[in-house]
Amino acid sequence: MKNLKILATVILATLSFASCSNDDDLPEVIHEEEIITTMTVTLVPDNDGTSTVTLKTQDLDGDGPDEPTIEVIGKLVTGVTYNGTILLENETENPAENITEEVEEESLDHQFFFTIGDGLDVTIAYSNFDSADNPLGTAFTLTAGDASSGLLTFTLRHEPTKPNTGLDDAGGETDIQESFEIVVE
Repeated sequence: MKNLKILATVILATLSFASCSNDDDLPEVIHEEEIITTMTVTLVPDNDGTSTVTLKTQDLDGDGPDEPTIEVIGKLVTGVTYNGTILLENETENPAENITEEVEEESLDHQFFFTIGDGLDVTIAYSNFDSADNPLGTAFTLTAGDASSGLLTFTLRHEPTKPNTGLDDAGGETDIQESFEIVVE
């Protein structure tokens, strides 16, 4: 009987010791890369007499054989300032998943960059920022300068270095990048 008590105590102590762990080691939160099939940039003019301009790219098969479709609806008007917003969607889901919400929730880990091609006379300023006051870029203002045309490229970087001086020193991984042929009249 005495041996049975000792054996039970040893087994209980072993189980208690084995079940203890260091609860201070929390698992690392893993943020999966976003699936972005569609980017829609909406440029709403400050004045009432000018039309909204929409830029859209859609690539439903990702790295598949089909090329993305790119649409530019409308032209910018000289001297007009536009309030820009970017909607990112995953249209492989039904209904489509709004990825912009996720990007804004993880704003410290994302930043949009705007590359203005040669010949295009526009200026862009960030309108929204992350909690550390670094640019995010899902909202921005675009001011059209003189009559011109050229490429305007939107690049979303995941985990860029912040602060940075632009795309060249941002690092990180590109979540989506697309160029649109823009006309200012």
